[in-house]
Amino acid sequence: MQRRLIPAALATLLAALSLAPAAQAQAPDWKKLRIGVEGAYPPFSEVGPDGKLKGFDIDMAWALCAEMKAECSLVQQEWDGMIPALNARKFDAILASMAATDERRKSVNFSDKYYSTPARLVAKAGTALQPTAESLKGKKLGVQRATIHDRYATDNFKSAEIVRYAKADEVYLDLAAGRLDLIMADSVAVDGGFLKKPQGKGFAFFGPAYNDVKYFGTGSSIAVRKADDALAQKFNAAIKALRANGTYKKIQDKYFDFDVYGN
Repeated sequence: MQRRLIPAALATLLAALSLAPAAQAQAPDWKKLRIGVEGAYPPFSEVGPDGKLKGFDIDMAWALCAEMKAECSLVQQEWDGMIPALNARKFDAILASMAATDERRKSVNFSDKYYSTPARLVAKAGTALQPTAESLKGKKLGVQRATIHDRYATDNFKSAEIVRYAKADEVYLDLAAGRLDLIMADSVAVDGGFLKKPQGKGFAFFGPAYNDVKYFGTGSSIAVRKADDALAQKFNAAIKALRANGTYKKIQDKYFDFDVYGN
């Protein structure tokens, strides 16, 4: 009985060893990457008049790929389908101003942050509204659906009527048209995408800057699938390199007059 078991065990061991190199060979080298982007979140990501994607996120995607020596393609995806599309392997990473929150970490892994900005409320300049549930009772508060701003407003301004939109520019459009009383959005995105544009004339920030980690996470980061932590580490190294060699600042200065990386 023992004489039969020993050769069988050796055969199993040898088979496993012979398969090990093949298994290792199947591990992705990440020399080709598909990156999910939104294209509807200026100045971070938008489609220009020429039909091409542009913005801070887009430039960062190309710069990170160059640093990683990876051949990349950008895949445009509506915001509320980003994580499902990533996990369905429509692309390999999300670079779309996605805040790294504990809730999202249940579904994906994140790189280190590549920028961090607070959320703000926006309404008519000189508004009498206060950033309290009592003051906002019955008011129409616009947010982009499935965002950190949606979650915060839903939990903290329960007496307001939360109106959800698929895209940020739809939120801005309805605020300008008077169909909303106020909105909540990323401070830099709403400043560049609305307040500094003609349609934003007469509107202004009010209330505090919001950055509670429970809702707003630890900064905008690159999302990858749970099994692809090695890819997240590659992004981490590339982010550090771009910060160190001046590329990050060069990209940032095209869009902002401050360090968008944050503290």
